[in-house]
Amino acid sequence: MSDSNYKYLLNINSPDDLKKLPKSALPEVCDEVREFVVDTISKIGGHFGAGLGMVELSVALHYVFNTPKDKIVIDTGHQAYPHKILTGRRDLLHTIRQKDGISGFLKRTESEYDVFGAGHASTSISAALGIATARDLNKEDYRVVAVIGDGAMTGGLAYEAMNNCGFQQRDITVILNDNNMSIASNVSAFSNYFNEVFASTPLQKIRENIWNLTHKFDHLGDRLRKVASKLEDGVKAIITPGVLFEALGFNYIGPINGNNVGKLVKILESVKDFHGPILLHVITQKGYGYKPAENDKQFLHAIGKIDKLTGKSLAKKPEIVPPPNYQDVFGQAVLEICKENPKVVAITAAMPDGTGLNIVQAEMPERVFDVGIAEGHAVTFAAGLACEGIIPIVAIYSTFLQRAYDHLVHDVALQKLHVIFALDRAGLVGADGPTHHGVMDLAYLRPVQNIVIMAPKDEQELRNMMFSAA
Repeated sequence: MSDSNYKYLLNINSPDDLKKLPKSALPEVCDEVREFVVDTISKIGGHFGAGLGMVELSVALHYVFNTPKDKIVIDTGHQAYPHKILTGRRDLLHTIRQKDGISGFLKRTESEYDVFGAGHASTSISAALGIATARDLNKEDYRVVAVIGDGAMTGGLAYEAMNNCGFQQRDITVILNDNNMSIASNVSAFSNYFNEVFASTPLQKIRENIWNLTHKFDHLGDRLRKVASKLEDGVKAIITPGVLFEALGFNYIGPINGNNVGKLVKILESVKDFHGPILLHVITQKGYGYKPAENDKQFLHAIGKIDKLTGKSLAKKPEIVPPPNYQDVFGQAVLEICKENPKVVAITAAMPDGTGLNIVQAEMPERVFDVGIAEGHAVTFAAGLACEGIIPIVAIYSTFLQRAYDHLVHDVALQKLHVIFALDRAGLVGADGPTHHGVMDLAYLRPVQNIVIMAPKDEQELRNMMFSAA
């Protein structure tokens, strides 16, 4: 799209410029922000689908709240590209994730609008509560908003924070951005049990039987059906997400359409002055507004250079066949080990493709456990398996395992349990930057008792080490 086709975006250099526009212009602003993301990132690569789904929410938040005085804490910074565009970094977006360019995640030193740095998930509610507490201690007056995805809600830290929010009862708004995806499809019961209950065959049969029976009673049947319908609505109210959040001390509102900017602005204006913890549940679509990303949410989570029209990769095929990726060699080795030894299983924390375990998952799905974005649980879950003679292979990125350090020491090493940790992405990882550099692993693992550390020099040695460890 040429510059002349942008009616509003090129004049939005801060949220103050956005606020000058009438509400009627916001849908077109969203279209332009989305087009700018697609146009820019398709040429240089970067995180993609999550940001496209966040466009309307980003516009609405900066339109309604007085940022940067009001603090917006966005979980898992890869969904913040629209936020960066609206907060003075539009003309720098083409440098994202490049040397001397802007960060692919949130970075406090980059902008006053990046309230809390986030490269990993599940941190926003804890950080936002800390900021809200500091506001009250300092006797200041501003609003605090945490934005967290349903994938990040699979992390235990989010629930610890929500429990404390309910106890402290401070003025804080949590927005649950629910797109039913993290990187791979969400595996949490939280993400999908509501629909399963009401689509289940037994419940459908009960409903059908009631309707057939009451049909025979004329006017009385009509009244009975109305009562049954109200009863069903009441049951739904009991087991919808609202009950969980209300039990934790939140005022639950939703779910609402998170890709309708007009509706979002209206509801945010309504709730921004509420007191106590508020949870606003918005439903968005990952990759929204760009058909290739809507159709292949996982592949277009993060991209290299692609054809803008088709979404297909533009990576040139090398003249010489390159060596296989380490994660593919690892995944193939684990598959062979699992076939040889029925006691071996594999565990991933929402990263089957990134770690290579998708290879095992495709052929032996019952031997791969995806626990969601919950690294600590992954390690202690593995420890429990090892207690009963199962040999778990826990595949986690080097920098992500830092989150489970105590579990590794207390639950595995002290008990001398046979658990294999496969750390992917060790060393400097380039574009993702310091939040993802796996440079601490040798340092933090060497003091741990009863542990053997091996670092392969090539793919064959990686295979040999996996078979030795198992």
